[in-house]
Amino acid sequence: MDKIEMTTPLVEMDGDEMTRILWKMIKDELLLPFIDLKTEYYDLGLKHRNDTDDRVTVDSAEATKKYGVAVKCATITPNAARVKEYDLKEMWKSPNGTIRAILDGTVFRAPILVKGIDPNVKTWKKPITIARHAYGDVYKAAEMKIPGAGKVELVYTKPDGTEERELIHEFKGPGVIQGQHNINASIESFAHSCFKYALDTKQDLWFSSKDTISKKYDHTFKDIFQDLYDNEYKDAFEKAGITYFYTLIDDAVARVMKSEGGFIWACKNYDGDVMSDMISSAFGSLAMMTSVLVSPSGVYEYEAAHGTVQRHYYKHLNGEDTSTNSVATIFAWTGALRKRGELDKLSKLMEFADNMEKACISTIEKGKMTKDLALITELSDVKVLNSEDFIKAIRAEYEEMTGA
Repeated sequence: MDKIEMTTPLVEMDGDEMTRILWKMIKDELLLPFIDLKTEYYDLGLKHRNDTDDRVTVDSAEATKKYGVAVKCATITPNAARVKEYDLKEMWKSPNGTIRAILDGTVFRAPILVKGIDPNVKTWKKPITIARHAYGDVYKAAEMKIPGAGKVELVYTKPDGTEERELIHEFKGPGVIQGQHNINASIESFAHSCFKYALDTKQDLWFSSKDTISKKYDHTFKDIFQDLYDNEYKDAFEKAGITYFYTLIDDAVARVMKSEGGFIWACKNYDGDVMSDMISSAFGSLAMMTSVLVSPSGVYEYEAAHGTVQRHYYKHLNGEDTSTNSVATIFAWTGALRKRGELDKLSKLMEFADNMEKACISTIEKGKMTKDLALITELSDVKVLNSEDFIKAIRAEYEEMTGA
């Protein structure tokens, strides 16, 4: 059978540990036999990031801007233990954070639904997509321990040297203080990405914060979203038959728990961090979550929502069998290939992505799965496969479905 042709490369960002092992298996078994795969390759493994003083991460993000679509393997964000383990020059920053900042992107995460692995929330019938703002707030906060009595103020110094001050607290004894910030330009990019992704996927969009308490900070988010919607997106939303609405974060949580799903829930940075883990856990597993970074300019970077599966990697190095779930990484590839096909008008590439995802789901629904899914499935007569055999089972299912 002739391989499916590509015209424009994907940006391929290789990663670390067990997911790096799976990355090669996926390419060898599920992609290269069927596609004339074109990628611009960047090794974001921790050793190579260290060797290049992390320049490779910046280069990969710039290449993503150029080509418009990227696929990324899970990577290590080093802590002190990793610095020692890998003999690093310094504690390099999160590659995801670096890429998000360069692309000015918003992260959209959604569960992959399969029969036999039912959500813990019985009303959920459709995926809930979390849109997480990826700049500022607590992740860029300045903190200080206050040793004793004293006054703490916010001070804004204008270019001409004049100041505006706001009292935070008059301390009578020891305490702690934290200063957060965001910028209108980033909030606007977040809002644009959310509105465009909602239109792209034909889903309702919710946005939630706590503007009743945070009357300037959170209210700014609310106002920017509403202004952009009213002035730029309202007509398109109405034409597409989808809605946008704002609600308080606590009300949103109550609504989500009683909903049937099928919408995008846009959250500020920390809210999105927490709620994406809640959604993934309630739907089944982080290994069954898609994740895509979308920039306001229409650049897409697909990745798995989980980490590098360190524990399985050490077992692999010791020659032990592993049963590592590769579904999220496979869906990162299929998501990127589908978007590449959509942009380049390559229907066969889009069809391949659709069929490979169907093969993944069908394999699991027929009772062939990795150990993590076997522990939570309601299916009977389940066969637990190791990492490689699970990927080979998906290939066999794809070939049977398509006659490849």
